[in-house]
Amino acid sequence: MSSSLPGNRALPESRYDLGTYWGRVRHAADISDPRTLLAGTKGLEQAKQLVMAYKAGQMEDMTPELWHAKKIVDSTLHPDTGEPVLLPFRMSCFVLSNLVVTAGMLTPGLGTAGTLAWQVVNQSLNVAINSSNANKSSPMTTAMLAKSFALAVGASCTVAGGLKTLVPYIKAPPRVKLIADRLVPFFAVVSAGVVNVYVMRAEERRTGIDVFPALSASDIEDLEAQGKSVKDIPSLGKSKIAADRAVRETAISRCVSATPIMAIPPLILVQLQQKKWLKGNMKRAMAVNVGLIGLTSVFALPLALGVFPAKQTVPATLLGSEFHDRGGTSGMVTFNRGL
Repeated sequence: MSSSLPGNRALPESRYDLGTYWGRVRHAADISDPRTLLAGTKGLEQAKQLVMAYKAGQMEDMTPELWHAKKIVDSTLHPDTGEPVLLPFRMSCFVLSNLVVTAGMLTPGLGTAGTLAWQVVNQSLNVAINSSNANKSSPMTTAMLAKSFALAVGASCTVAGGLKTLVPYIKAPPRVKLIADRLVPFFAVVSAGVVNVYVMRAEERRTGIDVFPALSASDIEDLEAQGKSVKDIPSLGKSKIAADRAVRETAISRCVSATPIMAIPPLILVQLQQKKWLKGNMKRAMAVNVGLIGLTSVFALPLALGVFPAKQTVPATLLGSEFHDRGGTSGMVTFNRGL
């Protein structure tokens, strides 16, 4: 991200108002835009030079060209190392990387063995994304990744296998059974996502996460005048209340993100397969399935990602008594929710 590049002057976090849902949706659409992948090495270097020029005070205003450069940098570089995240695991590649896996999980008529196999593949991709984008100041150990992978696979396969076994025994019309069968991957992915979040971030809930005073625009300007940046502001301490909130909202966010992608395409496909032009034609059904997943991902993903802000700003009084009267602007404090 742009924060990893040298320079004391901070760039605006976004061109949109992140205090509103629609602003967060538009911001999410920016950082998940697959078109940034076309920038290449040359485009990335040009974007970095522009961003560094602004951070060094060589550019006064945020121009459209600079906003585009920030978009490329933020979607490509790791915020801690400043190095490009491996391409398949960048947020801007999320739609493309997940397209094949999601299409596999949502294959019509997939048996129990195929369902379980695709759940393992999906969790393998999740581990790769988590590892590639992890906080490098508190890196995930191999043991942590292995535990997270094992529990997520266990949860998703247990739910998927259990539901696959139960669906035939449901006393309902065949159409209802078909819909239930198509939604098995959705329930498996959601359950695994929640387990993954709580396992990977158990240490945060045990020790708390850093809380910082909220800063006004004038506060930030004063810091920059002193040759400092927001990164130089010391933490007020760690809060378990903030950690619980961050992990809970992240778990909910995972569920919300999975819902449109894993639920909408199979429900639409069930309806379309009743049509004469698609009924009984598996190849055509697969093509339609991939198209539905791709379209849903592009349009619905930003809507889901915008539900909760990544950077939370709350009254200090909502946290423990040790933070009371220590907030910044208007008595507010901030903390990063995480992904």
